[in-house]
Amino acid sequence: MIELHRDSPRVQSEAIKALALVASTRARGGIADTAERVQTEDQSVPVSCLRAEAVLPGRSPPVPPQSGKLDPAGVESQTQSRASIAQCPEWLKARGTLLAMDIGRRDALKGLHFGSAPLVSSMVSRRDASADVVPNESESDIAVRTAVQGVCAWPNCQILPDGSILALIFNQPCHGLWEGDLDCWASEDGGSTWRFRGRAAQHEKGTNRMNCATGIAADGNVVVLCSGWADRRARGKPVAAHRQPLRAWVCRSDDSGRTWTVGDAFPAPPQSGIGIANELIPFGNIRAAEDGSLRVAAYLRREASRHRYMLQSHDDGRTWTDPVTLHSGGNETDILHLGGGRWLAVCREFQEGRDVHLELFGSSDDGKTWTRRMPLTLPRQVTGHLTRLADGRILLSHGNRCWNNFGVDVRISEDEGVTWSPPVRIADCPRPDCGYPSSVQRSDGIAVTAYYTQVSEDFHYEMRTATWNPSSFSAAGTPRG
Repeated sequence: MIELHRDSPRVQSEAIKALALVASTRARGGIADTAERVQTEDQSVPVSCLRAEAVLPGRSPPVPPQSGKLDPAGVESQTQSRASIAQCPEWLKARGTLLAMDIGRRDALKGLHFGSAPLVSSMVSRRDASADVVPNESESDIAVRTAVQGVCAWPNCQILPDGSILALIFNQPCHGLWEGDLDCWASEDGGSTWRFRGRAAQHEKGTNRMNCATGIAADGNVVVLCSGWADRRARGKPVAAHRQPLRAWVCRSDDSGRTWTVGDAFPAPPQSGIGIANELIPFGNIRAAEDGSLRVAAYLRREASRHRYMLQSHDDGRTWTDPVTLHSGGNETDILHLGGGRWLAVCREFQEGRDVHLELFGSSDDGKTWTRRMPLTLPRQVTGHLTRLADGRILLSHGNRCWNNFGVDVRISEDEGVTWSPPVRIADCPRPDCGYPSSVQRSDGIAVTAYYTQVSEDFHYEMRTATWNPSSFSAAGTPRG
């Protein structure tokens, strides 16, 4: 085994070389063009070993494009195996080099010391072909896993009274390009493994069902408002642009997502402006208001125009009415009730050029009127989700599509959204087509954040989860203790 010492000039030199190769490989989306091996002081390390699992501690690996064919069920057959990594001595050495190089981050996150090689071997040997995991979930560890393959847009998570976690997601590996359904997956072990549980909304021929808002009604039923798109074709056929959304269905399950009833009691939008001959698209979580009514955000889109509303339900989510303008320029929005008729909304904002970012809005009159509070992210850092943590703080989860920084970040507010911590990275993604996180908190305080990511351009998408401890991070964006 290799003894790692953080101050060793040899370790630092090799780390710089290894990281340079990883950066070159990641920038090209695969193996570097100009180098087949990285030269260390005493031997060369095959690029193939570095390419298989080039990863910094506490973060998921940048996965290179993989070849493969899509089977009829829509799951890509994998051709790359990681089983031999633990037996690759050159990779073990390079892995140790990367671990030593990132001492500051890893020490902060785990409180571990890098003076012994068994840490390296355990982190390599506990990985497999279906999951990218940083072991353990205590303290401030971050564990990233592949949850469901062959799915994409957009995960919405709910936690049930028995501790089970549901994830509602479009069951095709694309952004709604072809026909498909909204499926319900469930984890009964805190987010470690997932199984298909039921089909919340099954599409009609020539359409799909994918965009959704989800929540738990007062009677314990799971409520899903699911829209989709017309003019969709079967998989493999030429596709058209998304032009005509479908009227949202009101889907309801009284057995924790196994079976569903479907109704059409979602209203048409106000018949003015871009609401004419259009349909509302629900998004985010369904939340309970002070008076017991349920609230949801839904938006309109037509070409470059957007309009966002809040709607109400006074019969526990069965029918919806009273759309009130939340914002005249944004689309995908998540809302959170702070209590006493005070609300927050995090909205995906469209401005000139490529400035697509998140803005915070607030209401102090139970959603009747809304005011802009502040920007929450930089451009290309979208879409957001709000969660009230058990300790009273507010968690914002959002995607990050900035170049060479793809992944999922979180921010925390200790003062009801007045101020926010700097972003904390909880998961890396291999490509910019990623994000749309949804977070829930388990009874033990651990958060499970689900998100999607593209893995390669041949329609390889998957849902991943990051399992982590919000209590380990302060509003300063640093680990506590």
